[in-house]
Amino acid sequence: MSPFHCAQSRAWCKSPRRFGGDVLPGLPAAEGRLTTHVLDTSAGRPAASMEIVLYALDIGGRRELKRTVTNADGRCDEPLLAGEELSIGRYEIAFQAGRYFRESGVALPEPAFLEEVPIRFGIADEGAHYHVPLLISPYGYSTYRGS
Repeated sequence: MSPFHCAQSRAWCKSPRRFGGDVLPGLPAAEGRLTTHVLDTSAGRPAASMEIVLYALDIGGRRELKRTVTNADGRCDEPLLAGEELSIGRYEIAFQAGRYFRESGVALPEPAFLEEVPIRFGIADEGAHYHVPLLISPYGYSTYRGS
């Protein structure tokens, strides 16, 4: 789809389907999605078999939406959220790092420095692709909004 000029913001947008919170009539719905990719920087390879839990952050706390495990490439076999599942709001992805490193044969202290790594982020456009990569080692991690 070609970029769309938004009269409201006077800027070029990738997703023309929203204007003032309403879907514009006659335009196809954009397929937004949430994905992740985990790389074990201490071993120089994808973090295969890491458990991931996705939560929605509501006023009452966090609500579990999905539980999955990374594949051999360090990715999930399907998006964490896609299409109508993806909505504007605040989310958390909890990466079960301690269990992953122990199962990979890494000797960790008890308790581990990084047992669970929670990444909290917001989704402002349900038609966009949100990619949350995690670069991790037993004692540090980094994340960013990927593409």
